[in-house]
Amino acid sequence: MSKSMPGAAGDLADDYPEIWNAYAALGKATADCGPLTDREKRLVKLALAIGAGSEGAVHSHTRRAMSDGIEKAALHQVAMLAIGPLGLPRAVAAKTWIEDIEE
Repeated sequence: MSKSMPGAAGDLADDYPEIWNAYAALGKATADCGPLTDREKRLVKLALAIGAGSEGAVHSHTRRAMSDGIEKAALHQVAMLAIGPLGLPRAVAAKTWIEDIEE
């Protein structure tokens, strides 16, 4: 497994490095294509993970946000902002997924 990533993503990176490198290059290109700050990009990615209903992605983006020094209150606000467009159950799930990493 890749030392930089846990789980299946790390395994994929180890097993198919050329695919992972292409995927990483695409991620860098999309991150660099506009004016958003690093903080804004991190919070948007968390919101997209919540919208997709992906617990693993919410965990990953929460972990990265905390590593970047983004405060817990901002992460919780992203989850609460999901109530309107996604519904209370999705927002509650997102909050619990964020809290999984905060502990």
